[in-house]
Formats: sequence, C-alpha cells, structure tokens
Amino acid sequence: MPALTPAEIRAIDAAHVWHPYSAIGADALPPVVAVGARGAWLTVIDPARDGDHPIEVIDAMSSWWTAIHGHGNPTLDAALTGQLARMNHVMFGGLTHEPAVRLAQLLVQITPDGLDTVFFSDSGSVSVEVAVKMALQYQRSRGRDGKHRLMTWRGGYHGDTFTPMSVCDPDGGMHSIWTDVLAHQVFAPQVPSAYDPAYSAAFERQLAERADELAAVIVEPVVQGAGGMRFHDPRYLSDLRAACTRHGVLLIFDEIATGFGRTGALFAADHAGVSPDIMCVGKAMTGGYVTLAATLCSAEVANTISTGESGALMHGPTFMANALACAVSVASIELLLGQDWRSTVGTIEAGLTDGLAPARSMPGVADVRVLGGIGVIEMERPVDMAVATATALQHRVWLRPFRNLVYAMPPYVCTPDEVGRITSAMVGVARALT
Repeated sequence: MPALTPAEIRAIDAAHVWHPYSAIGADALPPVVAVGARGAWLTVIDPARDGDHPIEVIDAMSSWWTAIHGHGNPTLDAALTGQLARMNHVMFGGLTHEPAVRLAQLLVQITPDGLDTVFFSDSGSVSVEVAVKMALQYQRSRGRDGKHRLMTWRGGYHGDTFTPMSVCDPDGGMHSIWTDVLAHQVFAPQVPSAYDPAYSAAFERQLAERADELAAVIVEPVVQGAGGMRFHDPRYLSDLRAACTRHGVLLIFDEIATGFGRTGALFAADHAGVSPDIMCVGKAMTGGYVTLAATLCSAEVANTISTGESGALMHGPTFMANALACAVSVASIELLLGQDWRSTVGTIEAGLTDGLAPARSMPGVADVRVLGGIGVIEMERPVDMAVATATALQHRVWLRPFRNLVYAMPPYVCTPDEVGRITSAMVGVARALT
C-alpha cells in the first residue's frame, strides 16, 4: 500500500476522524500531520504553512504528559520488541505472565507505603473508574451500603468516562454540560495554593456532615491538571489523610498526571509523606509507548472486598495487563530510577522558572507558575488556538494550550537549550495573544 501524502492524510482525517475535544466540519482547526518522532523532537508537516515540507519541533507536551524519556528511546524500543518476539497479549482472566508481575512488584516498591495490591487497566480514566468501584465495594462489603458518594474539591479533573466526569469540576470544568445526568457528588471549595488551616478545617466539617454517605474522597495531589494546572501546598494532603481516617472515609489519590517524577517527587503524595488507601497511576508509566494504567490499593481494601458478598472486585478489562504495555512500563520505570531524575527535573524546573519570568510583567497575563517539570502561563482571556499553534510552530515548538492556559510538560531528556526554546515559544504565544 503506497504511503499517503500529507494532503491525503488531512483530507481523510477531515472526512472521518474525530479528534479529542474537537468539532467536526468546516470550522474545525485542521490538525498538524506528525510523520516522525525522535528524542524530544517531532517531525511534522503543516500543509497550510509549509506545503509538504517537514519541520522539526520540540514536543513540549511530552505527548500529553507521557513521553518522559522522549521518543524512540533505545531501551524502551528493545523492551517492546523483545516482548513482542515472546508474547504480545493474553487474556488476564485465569492467566498471568512475567511482565505483569514484575510491573506490579515494582509499583508496590516505589509507591507510598501500604499500597500492596495492583489492578491493571487500559487508561487513566478507567483506572479512576476502578478506584471508585473499589471504594464502593469496600464500603458495601462492610455493610455500609449508604456510603455511595464521593467528595472532592472544585477545580479537579479525573477523566472522560462517566464516573470520573462526576468528580470533575461541575461548573467550570470541561464536563459541566453533563451535570444534570451525572451522579451527584459532594464538592468542597477550590483548594487554595498557599496553606490555610482554616480551609482544611472547613473541608473536614463538610466531610463530617456527609460522612454517612461518603465512600471516599478523591483528589489530584499537589497539582490539579486538566482542570486548570493549579498547584497547592502538600500539607493539605496530610490534613485530608487525617480527616478521612477520623471519619471512616477512604482516600483516593489520582496520580495519573503527577506520577513518575513530574512534580519533583517520584509521586506527588511523597511531598507530604502520606499514603492514600487507593492510588491511580498511568500516562508516564509506559514512557508514552502504549496505553496502560494501574489502580493500587491497601491490603485492607483488597481483603475487605475479597471477603465481601460478591467475593471479587467486579471489573475486568479485555486488554488488562497487556504484556507489551507491562514490559515497556517496567523498562520505563527502571530507566527513570537508574538515573539522577531528581536533578534532571530540577534543571528543567530552573529553566522553566528563568525562561518564563518575562511573562510575569506582560499585559494579559494573570499568573506564571512552575513546579518540577511543569510550566504554566495563565492568561486573562481564553487562548486563540489558531494563533497559539501558529506562533509555537514558528518557534519550532509543539504546544497544546487549553482554555486560558499556555503550559508545557517537557520530556526529561530535554537539554537546557531545548527548555529555553520551549519557554521562548510560550512567552511568544502569550505576547501574540495580547
């Protein structure tokens, strides 16, 4: 079959393909065509601007926060092809295999203490579904059928399937159009950035008032990702842990975006030194090669579910623990742990901080914030995606802003010069938007 030209790719795409959070039709922003990827760089073609001529751009998004080692990493390539030569996939019902048990063992070793059991799933959103199901089955197995709701703070994002949507921000989030058909959960006010004991006290009062109907509290620790790229003091996590324990409510941490070093700690929970009852991981776990996520829980949660009325956790994805995904995840995690990743992320953090500093005094900029390998310029008005994309490509950088946020999560393999190019592009986008 002959290769398609960039123009043919765009034409077929426009006719048949629906992209994430996008419209279909003449008003849709045409996608840029990716034709290659190596290291921190993507090879792309934008027929509207460059004809059929490819250009190299830095993947400042780590392909939606996954490709921490960049693209085409030899170690991960070898892990994937080696596993492919042995076994690509088998059902996980009644069968097990070495890549899955090695990954489970590794996750138990590196995640916060007490998370001893691992359930694999296909995506981050499904891992949140599993976490919620664990919490509900745990409470039901203890005879607490009335504890069927979740509590969270506003401004969060936990995925696009129905249960995760119900704990995304009900007003300002991207799923607010579904509020009338989603399960009704309990929302506390937006968590402040700076630590305020009064906020924690008010959160606990609200939790205590609804404790009889709450199965779990679920939050993104330290960083609220797609809900607004906001950061908060880790001491709030310690307060949540204590409050949940006092009132018999499970604590779920959604570390899908924050896990594997992105915030400067291996997991965001490590900033506070606390352990949740249930934790979700994904995205960077596979190094961006294939889709896989995991939900970890304590022995208390696992044993209570297993001895309850159903006698089993009632969930089982078809591609659960895919051998290729598990093998490349083990390789990705071992590659991360085998290097001085803290220093690497710290260098990226310093580069983002210095490079984004000029935006602080620019008109139209509401805030600039950096944590670990995350850099954010918050604009006062929504971003014009066409302007932002064109400006970033002129700087030879791939950015994907959303709402009023111009942000980057660079691959850890980025050099200081590459981080500097990313920040120049971000500042250039902010300037072009004002």
